[in-house]
Order: sequence, then C-alpha cells, then structure tokens
Amino acid sequence: MAEMDIEKFVEAPGRDEKIKEVRKKIDELGIEYLYLQFVSVTGKIMGKGIPADHWEQVAKKGFQLVYGATMNLFLNRGGDYLGYGPEAAELVGIPEPETFMQLPWAPEIGRFYCTLFRNREEKKDPGGYLTSDCRGNLRRLHDEFTKKHGTKLRIGTEPEMMWLKFDENGKPKDGYSKPYCYHIDQFESLRPVSLQVIRYARKMGLDMIQGDHEDAPGQLELNWMFDDVLRNADRLTTYRQICAQVARENGIFACFMTKPFMGVSASGCHHNMSLWHGGEDEFVKCGNNPDDLPGMAENYMYVKGGENTFMPDTDDPQMPGKEGLKAIGGVVHHLQALTAIGCSTVNSYRRLWDTGFWAPVFSDWGFQNRTTGLRVSAPGRFEYRSVDSMVNPYLMGSTLLAAMDDGLENSLDPGKPEERNIYEAMEQGKEVKKLPMSLGEALDKLAASEVVQRGLPGEMYRLYDEYKRDEFARFMSTVTEWDNEMYMECLP
Repeated sequence: MAEMDIEKFVEAPGRDEKIKEVRKKIDELGIEYLYLQFVSVTGKIMGKGIPADHWEQVAKKGFQLVYGATMNLFLNRGGDYLGYGPEAAELVGIPEPETFMQLPWAPEIGRFYCTLFRNREEKKDPGGYLTSDCRGNLRRLHDEFTKKHGTKLRIGTEPEMMWLKFDENGKPKDGYSKPYCYHIDQFESLRPVSLQVIRYARKMGLDMIQGDHEDAPGQLELNWMFDDVLRNADRLTTYRQICAQVARENGIFACFMTKPFMGVSASGCHHNMSLWHGGEDEFVKCGNNPDDLPGMAENYMYVKGGENTFMPDTDDPQMPGKEGLKAIGGVVHHLQALTAIGCSTVNSYRRLWDTGFWAPVFSDWGFQNRTTGLRVSAPGRFEYRSVDSMVNPYLMGSTLLAAMDDGLENSLDPGKPEERNIYEAMEQGKEVKKLPMSLGEALDKLAASEVVQRGLPGEMYRLYDEYKRDEFARFMSTVTEWDNEMYMECLP
C-alpha cells in the first residue's frame, strides 16, 4: 500500500527537530495557547485553538474539522451547506512548525499555518492532500511550475484598505481621514493606527518598506518587501489579521471591502510580479533581536538574488526580457478569466464601473500606463492592476502561475505595449478586449478557461464556482435601496 501524503508530510526529514525547536520557543516565550489556522476558499482565516501542552501531539496527528470549513460553513440560497453536505468527512490540519509566531498583541498565544489533508480513514484517497486547501495548492503548483520551467514567481502586493468610524448604531460609516491622496497631514492623522500596524507587522516578519495616504477617506496603503509567492500570500493574510486587531484596539473599523463609497477611489491590491532563476533565502531581522526572535527564523526569510527574467535583455531599457514577455503573454491572454479571481465579489465591479478613478478594465499592457490591466511599473516587474483588496492571494497566485505556464509553453505574444491612454486609443480605432463587468460574467469567462482552471485543481474550481455563483444569485435576487428609489413611484 502506497504511503499516504499526510504521513510523508509528517515524517519529512528535519520535521521532528523543528517540532522540538518550537517546544523550546513555546516554553521560553511563555506561550499558553496555540491558533492553528488555514485559509478558506474566499480568503477567510479559519482553524482551531489548543492548549500549548498538546503541541507535540497535534504536530503529529493534527486536528479535525468538517470539510465545509474550507467554504466558511456557509449555507446557499436553498439552505444547504455550500460545497460539502453534513455527511462529508472531516479534514485533518497539520501545523507547519516553521510558521510558528507569537502574537505581539497577545504574547501568551502562538500561531501556525497548516496544510490540510483528507481523513486517514477515507475510502477515496485516504490521507491525500485536500484540494480545497488553497494554500497547500499554491505550494504544490509553484513547485510543479519551478520543476517545469526552472523559475520561481516572486510577488509584492499593494494592499489598500480604509479605516472607518462607527455611527451611533455601531455600523461602519465614514472614513477616519479626508480623501487627500499622498497628503502627509492626513497620513499623520492616522499615525497611531499605522504605526501600531507597522510595529506588529515587523514583529511578525513583514519587512515594511513604505506607506502613504491614498485617495479615499481613511484609505491607507502600507507595503512590505516582495518575496516568494507563498510567503507573500501568508504575509498578506497576516497583515489583514493585524489590521483587524489594531482596529479593535482603537475603536475603529478596518475595512477591506473593495468599494464602500462611490465617488472616491476603491481599494485595490495590485500584484507586482516577476519570474526568477535562482536566488537564496536571507534572514531579515525586521527590527527583532536575531538571538531572541518571537517566532521561527523562517518567518523572517526573504529570497534575494538570482536572475530576473523580466529584466530587459535588448538595447531597449523598457522592454521586458523574452521569457518574461511570454509569461505575461499568458496573463494578458487570460485576463478575462483571471478577473473572476482578482475581482472576486459583487462589490468588486463597482470599482471597475467607476472608470474615472483609473479603473483597469481592459486586457492590455503598457509602460507606466494605469489605464491597462497590466503595466510595467519599473524595469523587471509587471503590475497586475485588475485585482482588489478582497482577493484571496493563494488563488490569485495559483491562477497566475497557470496563465504564465500557458504563456511560456505556447510562446504567447502579449502584443505591443500601449503607451496611449487606452480610452483615447480606442477612440482612434484600437480594438481591445474589455474585462468582465460583473461577477456573473467573470465566472462565465472562468468556466470557459481550461487554462485558468488548472490553477484551481481537484475540487477547488467546483467549490469556488459554486460559492461565487450563489453569491451572485443572492445579489441578483435582492431588492436594494437603489431599486426602491428608482422604481417605487413609477407607473406601469
């Protein structure tokens, strides 16, 4: 009988030593309780908590939770559980010792990311990797991509979000600052919040590099150094946890909703991408004492060096290298289907419709061109703009890998870079594919794309499509305030 995936994972060389190292950290730091977390299909952070006394046991055996937890355990419009019924088996979550981190706002608690598996006793694929585990999928797909092409994907994200006040009824309402882009005084007005986010982030291994006040009320963008696609996704997830905690501490609301207000800019999450040969992990202390870290050293590793295939390899200082162009050709070719992942909610499309605020709604690319879905923002990297603050970064990374693989495999040409404002270019006769302008349309484009679906392997595509189709159906079947204002007094 073949060895189960779960047993190979648990018995991997060096893992026992890591488990012992974590125990030492737990005891030294006075950790009492552990959060064992994974990420759902929609990017929600799920999991269980256990007393730290049980670390060694759970590190070997894992914890169990219903499959439906990967679907947020939500009901569809018909009252049935999305994705999995009550008869489904329970998953097994195995914590990864190298991801151990003390929570800086609750020093008695330690946190782990987990890899998910099918139950050991299942009749079908017992102990196999659970394909509704978006994080585990990304790791495996990236490994396959690297084995095939010899390159690794590095990503830096630009997470915009808004800090909001509560109204008298306890509902999030107005932004905490005025909508002045890059305004230092407005940045200063949010200093108690932003500095606390930065402090916590650095403690947890985010190498913070810059930040600014954006266009909308209460809208901030804080950035950390780009890195391996999986580690960056983990850091974006951690960043969202940090923001939620800082909001609780300050009595305000951390809003990652894409478009809470019309007439001002939405919150994007641009993905800056590059493909690299080689490179080595280097420790970045992020202001911590290397001899007394609040987590495992792996949390502070960033890949450095190597050969960036997106860098120009001709006399043209702007034009990306040939290999990079093929990869981006794949992304441009599949932008319409990728929109279902990058713009994953009904509300996402409010951003695309509000085109006066630089909404990237066309499948094209250019140099420093903010009217296209992709732009070369600096030599050596492409900025994918049609992705917003509600994105699941694990699914985004996986589907970008699928699109790039197709581009490299089939030498897809992204076309000539568009240097004109895309709206002016269209007035001059250029034909450009428009991105989907609703979640339903985007899901149809995804359904027609075998390539992008490869980034959603196993059960993942079925589950994502089911969840998002239900979300769109709920929206279409809801009478809104706009409906009442528009039609209530209209005659037949």
